[in-house]
Amino acid sequence: MAISQSSGREFTFGSAPKGVNYNAFTLSDPTKYTSLYDFIKEVNAPDVRAKLSKTFGNQGISGFLQMTGAIKSNGTADSVQFFEEARLHQVQRGVLDGALSVADHDVLTFDGLVEADASGFTDADSSSSLQKVVRNGDILLLNGVDRLLVTNDAASATSFQCTPLTAATVALADNAVVDMPIIGNMFAQGTDQPGDFLESNVVKRTNPYAIVKESYEVSGSQATNIGYIDVGGGDYRYYIKGESDTRQRFMDKREMVMLLGQKVTNTGDITTIEGTEGYFSALEDRGMVTSDLIGSAGLTDLDALIKEMDKNGCPAEYAVYSSTRQDLLLDDMVAGAGAGSNVTAGVAASFGAFNNDRDMALNLGFKSFSRGGYTFHKNSFKLLNDPTLLGSDDVHNRLAAGVMIPLANVVDPRSGERAPALEMNYKSAGGYDREMEHWVTGGGVLGFTNDTTDIAKFHYRSECCLVTRAANQHVLIQGTV
Repeated sequence: MAISQSSGREFTFGSAPKGVNYNAFTLSDPTKYTSLYDFIKEVNAPDVRAKLSKTFGNQGISGFLQMTGAIKSNGTADSVQFFEEARLHQVQRGVLDGALSVADHDVLTFDGLVEADASGFTDADSSSSLQKVVRNGDILLLNGVDRLLVTNDAASATSFQCTPLTAATVALADNAVVDMPIIGNMFAQGTDQPGDFLESNVVKRTNPYAIVKESYEVSGSQATNIGYIDVGGGDYRYYIKGESDTRQRFMDKREMVMLLGQKVTNTGDITTIEGTEGYFSALEDRGMVTSDLIGSAGLTDLDALIKEMDKNGCPAEYAVYSSTRQDLLLDDMVAGAGAGSNVTAGVAASFGAFNNDRDMALNLGFKSFSRGGYTFHKNSFKLLNDPTLLGSDDVHNRLAAGVMIPLANVVDPRSGERAPALEMNYKSAGGYDREMEHWVTGGGVLGFTNDTTDIAKFHYRSECCLVTRAANQHVLIQGTV
């Protein structure tokens, strides 16, 4: 049989399939090619490395709350209620009624206003409900030195009268506002017991749950495709990487809701969601908030904070989670403290939160120092260093550059039970748990037969909230260097 060929050396019939070249090109000059790949470039397999590089390290931020000692609890209502006690000793706020200079037992008249649920001096100027707490016979300390005896606590519904105990002059400007601790009382011989008594105040707080959701889907065709990348355990189906990342994003967002959530006050536009108070919101509302990064002025910032901690009855150990900016300032502060200070790195620090084991603290990534009877265990806060989340200067200046979390339990004023400062709550009842719901729908894809579409859809859902007890003992670090 005669065989004819086209000018392109392609067989038109016979043993060679249509479309196959007889040779790639004529080998008349070896300089026209440099390698075997140039000669038969469609044959060599590409050298693909199967390992996926973690360019930005471990990007997940969840787990912070567990690291700080937050426990998990079950919830059985649409919100969590918890109680906090107020100050044992109350402060009477007084506003002088008119300009007056009083000497030698003249009577001072004040508008008797003090916040009903005041927990400290800084709460006394709140705009919430106000009341009078002084009683006849009480001794008030005015301006840190003058002692006043309450002589008429019923001068009016909103005022009371008091008299200096000595002849010292007490000068106050018109409408001067003063906070007066009640330091005791005195009564004449033969007088009756006080006619009124003070009831201990318990502050009720409520935090609604937030419902967090996420989804991921893969078609049946993509679920059977094999790629170049080992996504874990020798599996090269890339959709597994996508599903794993979706799960991690969901867990991160769930934790960020508990850290950054806010209760909805814009009820005119948002009517179906209550919102939930996150950790930062609780600290902004009730915690100690700095106006500068700690260490920007050396030990001055830390010493001022320690004085506030003393006022709030804070425990002796704290975990400090901060951005890199704040962390470096703390390192510089400790390094520059000098031999004359009582700042010590690790040596004199208490490690009660780590079973008194310094090595355990170091293994967990904590570096510790002590000052003024407090021990601070510091660690990096990944969330505040991620530039795609809270790692910007604007966030650090206005929201948070770090937090200080007390490493101690809080005593519940009603039950007397000790409870952790942070508590993660998830809805659960009768064996049904909404901490981490995960289910898949699909029309036969990957064996899931509860749908008709050629898709497997992965669903995630959680109903959660965070309880921050004794927020006045926590520190929210804000400010610029």
